[in-house]
Amino acid sequence: MSPITGERPHGAVELSIGGMTCASCASRIERKLNKLDGVSATVNYATEKAKVSFPEGLDPRDLIAEVEKAGYTAALPAPPPVTEPAGDEPAAEADAELSALRRRLLTSLVLGIPVIAMAMIPALQFVNWQWLSLALAAPVVVYAGWPFHKAAWTNLRHGAATMDTLVSLGTLAAFGWSLWALFFGAAGTPGMKHPFEFTIARTDGSMNIYLEAAAGVTAFILAGRYFEARSKRRAGAALRALLELGARDVAVLRDGAEVRVPSDLLAVGDRFVVRPGEKIATDGVVEEGSSAVDASMLTGESVPVEVRPGDPVTGATVNAGGRLVVRATRIGADTQLAQMARLVEEAQTGKAQVQRLADRISGVFVPIVIALAVGTLGFWLGAGAGPAAAFTAAVAVLIIACPCALGLATPTALLVGTGRGAQLGILIKGPEVLESTRRVDTVVLDKTGTVTEGRMSLVETHVADGQDPGEVLRLAGALEHASEHPIARAIARAAIDRAGDLPAPGGFANVEGLGVQGVVEGHAVLVGRPKLLAEWSQHLPAELERRFEAAQDAGRTAVAVGWDGEARAVLVVADVVKPTSAEAVRRLRELGLTPVLLTGDHEAVARSVAAEVGIDEVIADVLPKDKVDVVKRLQSEGRTVAMVGDGVNDAAALAQADLGLAMGTGTDVAIEASDLTLVRGDLRVAADAIRLSRRTLRTIKGNLFWAFAYNVAALPLAAMGLLNPMIAGAAMAFSSVFVVTNSLRLRGFE
Repeated sequence: MSPITGERPHGAVELSIGGMTCASCASRIERKLNKLDGVSATVNYATEKAKVSFPEGLDPRDLIAEVEKAGYTAALPAPPPVTEPAGDEPAAEADAELSALRRRLLTSLVLGIPVIAMAMIPALQFVNWQWLSLALAAPVVVYAGWPFHKAAWTNLRHGAATMDTLVSLGTLAAFGWSLWALFFGAAGTPGMKHPFEFTIARTDGSMNIYLEAAAGVTAFILAGRYFEARSKRRAGAALRALLELGARDVAVLRDGAEVRVPSDLLAVGDRFVVRPGEKIATDGVVEEGSSAVDASMLTGESVPVEVRPGDPVTGATVNAGGRLVVRATRIGADTQLAQMARLVEEAQTGKAQVQRLADRISGVFVPIVIALAVGTLGFWLGAGAGPAAAFTAAVAVLIIACPCALGLATPTALLVGTGRGAQLGILIKGPEVLESTRRVDTVVLDKTGTVTEGRMSLVETHVADGQDPGEVLRLAGALEHASEHPIARAIARAAIDRAGDLPAPGGFANVEGLGVQGVVEGHAVLVGRPKLLAEWSQHLPAELERRFEAAQDAGRTAVAVGWDGEARAVLVVADVVKPTSAEAVRRLRELGLTPVLLTGDHEAVARSVAAEVGIDEVIADVLPKDKVDVVKRLQSEGRTVAMVGDGVNDAAALAQADLGLAMGTGTDVAIEASDLTLVRGDLRVAADAIRLSRRTLRTIKGNLFWAFAYNVAALPLAAMGLLNPMIAGAAMAFSSVFVVTNSLRLRGFE
């Protein structure tokens, strides 16, 4: 519904937005669009997309015109091809922007560092050093600082002030005054020096140059912008990773023969062959053969799905068993994989980005500074101090107000915090992530691969009277070792761990939908469903029958083992809980978070796992595409949600959550869609990640306070006309040193 009119929108469009320099630009565009009658819009600074719902009769071109009136660009994006990696053109464009920013940063560092050194170290101030400073500082202020000036002009035209306004105002004031002092004042005379003294005396400013302030501020803040842009560049990587999951080519049946073609040439109704170990090219229905399909990459559930003729299969899942012939039913943008890609993109676009703290502070600080500068000018002119002294004091206010440390406040804390995080196995994607960690009150945990190991393991061995468990496992493991089925692999792995080398089976055969049979060391061995053993008149004893049913009731998978005419054992396999998960849940509770277990698995299995780790709230039997809806529902209840997951099916939910944490042992898609990546598969690291993020955020806030505090303290001196270049330089240097030192404290995080 439109927040303004209450009408239900009749259309929706996604616009690509250009020209945004900070999060407040996104909120300005959002406000502009939402003022239109019946329009509801959300703008994402990270993905540079606007998702807009609009009423019937409104032309999307009117939306574009409104964005352009605000000083930005907008375009209707062309839909990406589904079978190719998405977003190649935007990626190239982002790379070009990043390269341009890198060039500006390198220019500012190479030329700016000598300017700062000459201004701060009297020994380097040779005859006419000030003119070399001007030659080096000019390209830094004009070329390297151009993005700030351009953004400041855009902001000015729309009556707004951001950090760009503050940077542009301060650097241009410092540079402009330095030009006046060099060409019209006494600063250009040979032998002029900046003495290393902190005298407080009123001057007319004709000997003062502030080129080091203009160059230094530009260089430091460009460094912060570069690191931010580099993390933003990854915004579309989740979609590229997701769409690269699909099969590249496929064996299509044409006139009875197999013809290998690119998968994007498949048409609905085509029949294609999928061999063991191959990916299924697209969504379809099995026409011939039976097999187990490993859908864990998409569904996250570790138990493979048995399929036979008539059963549906999903593109990008893996055929783990026999040969299949599949008829394509959905291709391209209609497939489940493409729909999941859309869910991820929608979740990323709709995710509200936190405005950068520096921008919020600047929005208040800049108007105050301008008012103070105008007031200073008026006061000294009224006091009869003369135009030169009055302008000196007014410009000094603008110069000292531009805090050099502002550019260091976020990147230095992030650099140290992310570096310490990397040592602990935590990867933080960017500054906007940190604000979310402070507010999170609910943590949704995916079951498979997050709370549990994510692969089948042998958990119980029940044998009939008189049977040796070791011998049962050795013979069953030897037979299962010849199968590719995930359950078979779990039994084989356990047998190898216990018995070492296994004998080779003979006469191995896969019995469709029932199990396997073969000869091991002269014994005719059967492993599979009780029905397979019953066909050979091997019936489970009552105790084993009871054990089999109990395992099934608990949501576990049980297989029967028999040989030489007798049922000998029941083996139970399951996806076991990680040994650290219970402690991790306890730590998350200590941080004030409510854990929720979310899974596509059966209710019984989910309840069993939840009880084992200490989780009260369970949401089970959830389809992959519905996970994002669960997160939205929790958010609509007023909760701030963190999501921890590892599968492709978790990607959209990770992007939708206020804070997404991906297990590094999971899929690339989940990792790309998340805000934090936990390199190890240990859930305890999730609690560490939230604690580290909160600590880093506190450090950034402290840095921002001191970045302004030193400069604000020097503002009265500037207004009184008592500011000399050394005091200005010292205020900048002390605030920068404090910010860096404060950030380095994060290295001690445990």
